[in-house]
Amino acid sequence: MRQTLTNPSALSVDTPGISAQVRVQSRALIGLFAATLFASAFLMFLVEPMIARMVLPLLGGAPAVWNTCLVFFQAMLLFGYAYAHGATRYLGVRRHLALHSIVLLLPLLVLPIGLHHATPQPSDNPVVWLLVVLFGSIGLPFFVLSTSAAVLQKWFSATNDAAARDPYFLYAASNLGSFIALLAYPLIVEPNLRLQDQARLWTAGYVVLVTLSLACATIVWRSGRSAIAVPTADTLDSDVAEPLSPARRARWVALAFVPSSLLLAVTNYISTDVASVPLLWILPLSLYLLTFVIAFSPSAERMRSIAARLMPLLVVILALVLLGEMTNPLWLVISAHLLVFFVIAITSHADLAHDRPSAARLTEFYFWIALGGMLGGLFNALVAPVVFNSILEYPLVLVAACLLRAFPAFVRGTRLTFADLAVPLAIGAAVAVSVLVNNRFGSLSQFIVLGAALPALVAFAQQRYRVRFAASIAMILLAGSLTESPFGRVVYSARTFFGVNRVRVDEAQGYRFMFHGTTLHGMQRLDPARSQEPLSYFHRTGPIGQIFDAVPQASAATDVAVIGLGVGTLASYRTGAQRWTYYEIDPVVEEIARNEEYFTYLRACGASCTVVIGDGRLSLARAEAGKYGVIVLDAFSSDAVPMHLMTREALALYRSKLAEGGVIAFNISNWHLSFEKVLARMAADAGLAALWQREPPNAGSLALGKFPSEWFVVARDPKDFGRLNGDPRWTVPSVPASTPLWTDDFSNVLSVIRR
Repeated sequence: MRQTLTNPSALSVDTPGISAQVRVQSRALIGLFAATLFASAFLMFLVEPMIARMVLPLLGGAPAVWNTCLVFFQAMLLFGYAYAHGATRYLGVRRHLALHSIVLLLPLLVLPIGLHHATPQPSDNPVVWLLVVLFGSIGLPFFVLSTSAAVLQKWFSATNDAAARDPYFLYAASNLGSFIALLAYPLIVEPNLRLQDQARLWTAGYVVLVTLSLACATIVWRSGRSAIAVPTADTLDSDVAEPLSPARRARWVALAFVPSSLLLAVTNYISTDVASVPLLWILPLSLYLLTFVIAFSPSAERMRSIAARLMPLLVVILALVLLGEMTNPLWLVISAHLLVFFVIAITSHADLAHDRPSAARLTEFYFWIALGGMLGGLFNALVAPVVFNSILEYPLVLVAACLLRAFPAFVRGTRLTFADLAVPLAIGAAVAVSVLVNNRFGSLSQFIVLGAALPALVAFAQQRYRVRFAASIAMILLAGSLTESPFGRVVYSARTFFGVNRVRVDEAQGYRFMFHGTTLHGMQRLDPARSQEPLSYFHRTGPIGQIFDAVPQASAATDVAVIGLGVGTLASYRTGAQRWTYYEIDPVVEEIARNEEYFTYLRACGASCTVVIGDGRLSLARAEAGKYGVIVLDAFSSDAVPMHLMTREALALYRSKLAEGGVIAFNISNWHLSFEKVLARMAADAGLAALWQREPPNAGSLALGKFPSEWFVVARDPKDFGRLNGDPRWTVPSVPASTPLWTDDFSNVLSVIRR
C-alpha cells in the first residue's frame, strides 16, 4: 500500500461527525507529539556539534573527524530504529510504553555530557579511538534520543486520532528541530556559552524531553485506542501490514544511501579540495535535514517535481566545475556544490516519502532508511579513505544519484541499447581531447570548462535516458583526471584520516610542492645548489626570516620546537649545534618530508632534527620546562585550524616550555580566518609582549619562491624581540575591548572570519 501525503489538521478537524471537543483534543494531541519530537531532535542535533567541538581539537581539526562523528551518529540512529521496530513489534504498544519509560530515564545516570578517555596516543587508530570515545561519552543518551522519531510516531499511530493513519507528517517536526539545532549551535550557543554550561543546559533540556515523552506515554496508555476519535475505515486500513518486496526495501536503502554518502562526500571535498571554511561541516548537514522536512511536508510532491527537473542541469554544471577544478570565486563554487547536494537529497528523500508504507510498517521503514544512511556514512568514512587516494567517492555518488532517478515520468528505465554505450564514450572522448589541448596552454579552468561545454550540453540532452545520462556524467568526470595542475604533475598521493597529501613537481618552474588538499604545506627548489633555501611562507625576507635574524634567542638557543612539520622547511634556519624538535600529528607527513626523492630539508638537518608524532599540544606537554628558546606554531596556515592550540591554557603551556629570553611565533597566514585580535587578547591576559606583521598580497611571487604570510610573536619582555622592536614592518597589535578570551571550553569561530 503506497500512501500520498495528507494534511493532518484537515483529518482531525474537518472530518464529519467529529465534535468540537474531539477537535480540540486532536489538536492538543498532535501539538504534544510534535513538540516532543521537535525537542528530541533538537537535543540530538545540538549534542552532535557540541561533542564534536569537544573532540575535534584532539585530532587536529581534520574534516575526517566530523565525518567519523557522523558515522557514529548514523550507527546509533540505526540501533535506535532497530530497537523501536523490534520492541513495538514483539511487545506491543502498551508493554512498550512501560519499557520505554524506563529507557528514557537511564541517561540521567550519566549526564551531564563530557569526554571520557580523551587522550589519543600516537599508536592509536584515530577512527577506532574516536568511535570508542564517542560511545563512552554520549552513547547511551544519543541512543535514547535516536529512538524518539520512530517510537513517538508509532505511539501516535496507536491512537484513534484521525491523523493516526498517516503519522509520517510528524517526521517533518522532528527534522525541523534538528535543522534549527544545527543553526543555533554556531550562531547562538557556541558564541555565548562555555562547554560546561552547554552540557548543563543540555541536561536540563533532556529532563524536559523526558517529561514530555512520559506525558505522551500516559495519554496513549489511558486512551486505549478509544478516547481520541471514532475509528474509521481509513484508520483501520492503516493497520494492515502490506507485504514488502526485497526490491522495494533495497530501493529504500539505496535512496537513503545516496544523500547520506553525498553529505559526507561534499563536506569532505569542499573542506579539503576547495577550502576548510569554518561552519562548512555544519551547513551541509543542515541542508540534509531540511530536505527531510520538505520531503515529509504537505508540499513534498511539488518540491519533488521541481527538484527532479532541475537535477540533470545542475549535475551537468557541477560536472564542469569538478572538471575544471574550480575554487574561485569561493562563494559561487561552494554554493554550486551545496545546491546540487540539496537538490539530489530532496529528490531522494521525497522519493522515499512518496513510497512510504502504511503506519503498520512505520518502524521497519525507518529502519531501512537508517540502514541506508549508515552504509553511506561507512562507505565514506571507513572504506573510501582506504580504497581511494583522493575524494573519488564524490563523483561516484553523483553518478549513483543519476542512476536512481525514476521521476519525472519521462525518465526511461534501465533497458540498455547501443546508444547507451556509444553516446557516453563519444562525450568522454570529446571532453578528454579538450582537456589535453588545454593542458598545452596552462590548464586554465575557464578554458577547460569552455572546451567541455558542447559535450556537456549533449550529455544534458540525454536526461530522458537514465543509464545513458549517468554514464555521460561519469565519462565527463573521468576525463577530468587528465587535467594538469599549474603546480605540475602529481608524483605522490596519499590519503589518511587527516586528509589528502599530494607531492607535485613543476620542472619548468623548478619546484617541488606538497599540498594538503588545496593548502600548500611546503616547497623546495629542484636545483641542488639552492635546495636549502627556505621558501613559501618561510622565506628569509618574510616575517619568520626577520624573527630568526633579529631575535637573540633564535641563534643562541640550544633547542627549538616547531608544531607542524610540513616538508621541514624551517630546519634551514638551524644554526650551530641547535637541536630542533618537530611535533606532527600525521605520520604520512613525516614520511613525505623524510623521502629524499621529494624533500631534503630534514636530511640536511640530520640527527639534529627529530620528529614527534602526535597532537602538538599533548606531545609538547611532555617536554621539560624552559627547554626551548624559540617555539614556532605552524599549525594555523591550513584553513582547518586546531582551535585548542590557540587558547589561554595552550599559551600557558607554551610559556612554561619557553626558556628565558625566548619567543613564541605563530604562523597565522590564512585566507578565511583572522587570528590577530584573539592572540592579542591572549597575550594581554598572560602579561606578554606582542608584535604582529601581515605582508601585503604583492609581497611575493612563484618566481621568487615566496608567498605573503602573517605572523604573530610574543615574549615575556619586549627586549626579547631584539631588533624587531625597531622594525617598522612589525606593529604592536591592538586589543579591542569586545574581543573574547578563548579558553579550552570557549571559542567563537564566527568572530574571526575575515569580512
